[in-house]
Amino acid sequence: MDYSNKYSKLGKSLEPSLIGQILKYAGDPEAISFGGGIPDASTFPSEELAEISRELILENAGYVLQYSSTVGDIKLRKQILKLLYEFYGIEGLNEENVMITVGSQQALDLIGKVFLDEESYFVIDDPAYLGALSAFNTRFSKFITVPLLEDGIDTEYLEEKLREFEKTGEIQRVKFIYVVSNFHNPAGITFSLKKRKRILEIAEKYDLFIVEDDPYGALRYEGESIEPIFKLGGPERVILLNTFSKILCPGLRIGVITAQKEFIEKVSLAKENAVLCSSPLTQRLAAEYLERYDLLEKLKPTIELYRKKKDVMLKALEDEFSNLEGVRWTKPEGGLFIWLTLPDGFDTLEMTEIAKEKKVFYVPGQAFRPTGEISNSMRLSYCLPPEEKIVEGIKRLRETVEIYASKKSLTIA
Repeated sequence: MDYSNKYSKLGKSLEPSLIGQILKYAGDPEAISFGGGIPDASTFPSEELAEISRELILENAGYVLQYSSTVGDIKLRKQILKLLYEFYGIEGLNEENVMITVGSQQALDLIGKVFLDEESYFVIDDPAYLGALSAFNTRFSKFITVPLLEDGIDTEYLEEKLREFEKTGEIQRVKFIYVVSNFHNPAGITFSLKKRKRILEIAEKYDLFIVEDDPYGALRYEGESIEPIFKLGGPERVILLNTFSKILCPGLRIGVITAQKEFIEKVSLAKENAVLCSSPLTQRLAAEYLERYDLLEKLKPTIELYRKKKDVMLKALEDEFSNLEGVRWTKPEGGLFIWLTLPDGFDTLEMTEIAKEKKVFYVPGQAFRPTGEISNSMRLSYCLPPEEKIVEGIKRLRETVEIYASKKSLTIA
């Protein structure tokens, strides 16, 4: 049967992701991939989780193998409240402010479903996290793109755009501001405290809420932590998203929404319609792990591992690219990504054809442009390859750039 004439508007719009198309070649054992933000499997607490899961299935099968609450396991939500206090200093919340999702991607999808329609606008940075773009764009809503600077989004540009909506009487169509405040994906930058406060002021002035996505905040390698926008503005104005994918393991598929009670109640209805509930087994497994072990202490070897890999990549970039005119890259204090920008005239999507031949893989900047414009930037992830492959991969990337420049008659030295 030909299903094409049966597809919904959403079904017709679904296409393979740019990242997926590129990274399908990265399975070659000789390939070096800086593409996905895939954690190093050596950081997973496999033995501890195996022991706990065996206990849970043998001693508590009636709960962990059964259906569960849509909003999430109560024991896990209590543990998350403890983490929010220990890590961010956030207090004054209770279990009704916390909801568990199937990874943070489901949280983004649910926010899109509940708040966006074809007449809506949301604010997002440029470049932006691809997962958020994908989730929100399935609602066929519109977006206001705001340039990303070294200390966060360009708030002057944002307010100018919002004033235009206010003048035309359409400000109510703008629903929220989405930000990745710590170690931005893909850019690696961190929003300054001044910028966080300014974003909050703008949200209050124009009666918007803020979606603060913080999957990497616990992976800080240097510098001082900065108060989250959620702590500055509280649950009345800010929605905080977290995940265990980068700090425990992604296979548990546990994301967290922390928000006002009324927000949690509404979004949980959308979750119930989609999946009924998250896995009680993986939720209780995470809860028991958090109860028995100090997660922040357990993270220290992971932080040291990624810090070393980040430093190795930065040194390799310095060795291979510092003598090329117009090339620059971010120097993140944490997280998993470096944003490399080549001179004008480069198209990093087009350049992937040469990169495939060199067996080095990255994500071209075009994947992170809300408007899909050509980009001379790329995202490099250092978390998965071993150190020696990082060095070799950057050498291959330099060769790729030189070949592309030659073919396009671009001057880089």
